[in-house]
Amino acid sequence: MFVRSSLGKFNSTLRQRGCFSNHLMACSINSNILLEWIDMLNNFIILWWRNKALHKILCQNIFSGLLNSKYGRGWTEHRKLAVNTFRIFGYGQRSFEHKISEESVFFLDAIDTYKGRPFDLKHLITNAVSNITNLIIFGERFTYEDTEFQHMIEIFSENIELAASASVFLYNAFPWIGILPFGKHQQLFKNAAEVYDFLHELIERVSENRKPQSPRHFVDAYLDEMDCNENNPESTYSRENLIFSVGELIIAGTETTTNVLRWAVLFMALYPNIQGQVQKEIDLVIGPNKMPSLEEKCKMPYTEAVLHEVLRFCNIVPLGIFHATSKDTVVRGYSIPEGTTVITNLYSVHFDEKYWSNPEVFFPERFLDSSGQFVKKDAFVPFSLGRRHCLGEQLARMEMFLFFTSLLQRFHLCFPHGVIPDLKPRTSSVFPISHTDLYWNSAACLMDILFLGCDI
Repeated sequence: MFVRSSLGKFNSTLRQRGCFSNHLMACSINSNILLEWIDMLNNFIILWWRNKALHKILCQNIFSGLLNSKYGRGWTEHRKLAVNTFRIFGYGQRSFEHKISEESVFFLDAIDTYKGRPFDLKHLITNAVSNITNLIIFGERFTYEDTEFQHMIEIFSENIELAASASVFLYNAFPWIGILPFGKHQQLFKNAAEVYDFLHELIERVSENRKPQSPRHFVDAYLDEMDCNENNPESTYSRENLIFSVGELIIAGTETTTNVLRWAVLFMALYPNIQGQVQKEIDLVIGPNKMPSLEEKCKMPYTEAVLHEVLRFCNIVPLGIFHATSKDTVVRGYSIPEGTTVITNLYSVHFDEKYWSNPEVFFPERFLDSSGQFVKKDAFVPFSLGRRHCLGEQLARMEMFLFFTSLLQRFHLCFPHGVIPDLKPRTSSVFPISHTDLYWNSAACLMDILFLGCDI
């Protein structure tokens, strides 16, 4: 059993004490199903201030990116383009599943080079997942030996952690401390500038041979929109906004899915009996030699249940994407002014005992009915809801299933002898895993054990 994170303690405090002050309160979500999640008013955290300082530095334009920009023309234009691009060049293509499978082969072959020795799998998973996003954005993948791209991915990960640091929160509250030459906010700004330059050069390179109105990837499609709106003064398409959008799509498409898979690997090593059941289902439905495909997904209820329980239990993005009220409103007697930032407490949803029996226990069977078939749960919302729900949900589900099943089809996961894993998530915008080494043993060695009927 895992110990609840600090967010769980915060959630308990909200239940016991309600409002902290005039500046922090909790209220319920505006939807029939969501209103029933928690009887106490703690499904949403409402902050009566906006984090404008950080955006002013990182996004010095009228749009400020896909994730945290205000609802309006800029957000609508860029969201629509991103959704269409991910569908046209990604999960909407029948051939795209094959591209994910191809990447999984590179991923598994890279693991094979360690010959069963323990190692930290973070970099390999990050590279594999980011390459799927790269195919949509740039039309190409990066090798696992590309040190420049590796460095950029590390900076992206570091920035996510820095953005949740106390120093950056202080900067948001008191922007004048930005004049100080020290503090994590300064490192964040330095990293952001380096990423900006890298993405600018990369975008220039992948768009060199572009044919207008014949897009090959997101960058081409964006430049086509810029051309079409060249004489429109209200258009928010620009080179600068292209760079910000590309950066956010890389982060959103890489960090979340990467951490889901890392948590899944950790749970398989922690619970070998669950790992064994997944591998048994893989052997039964797919076999030892055939590449996993999405066609088999509906025939593998236990594997689906395991992945859903990982998403529920780990709360990769526990507070979702920030929303804001579009006008003055009243919720259960609370007056909420226009422009109030609204943060969804998805953690409280996924650990509500009203909907989940023993929520602190990792138990995949909660997603199975009495006949062993997979069942959906209304209180399961890892990709959030509303207009800002995860635009890459379908792609993420494809990646998680194909990478996870391919991995367990070929390898058995266990910890080095005597190693006790660190189960405490680091403070971040997502819940990443602390460094943990694993043994990766060929699944072929595991088959003899399974045939003998031994409990793994």
